[in-house]
Amino acid sequence: MDKQNKNGKLIHISDILNSALGKFRPDQDTWMTRIWDIWESAVGKAIAMNAKPDSFKDGILVVSVSSSAWIHQLTFLEKEMILNINKHVDQLLVKKIRFKIGKILG
Repeated sequence: MDKQNKNGKLIHISDILNSALGKFRPDQDTWMTRIWDIWESAVGKAIAMNAKPDSFKDGILVVSVSSSAWIHQLTFLEKEMILNINKHVDQLLVKKIRFKIGKILG
């Protein structure tokens, strides 16, 4: 069943869930969802295939990376990645990125 707003326009289910769950979720969870949404646009397809956001707290984004070679490469790109992520979320959100070897899902 579709939900409509007072103007008769359909409301996307993610907007309803974000509104409802936002009351119970810590802010960093909400920002983590936003970072996931913009990740590939912000860092590019090649990086997105080898690195995924894992957690976010107090301005520090932890990113799981497929190999130590990618960690080495991304360390040099950290400042640029931070600028791009913050530009995409239109806020000075990420202050530092920490890279760790981990499973890359989705």
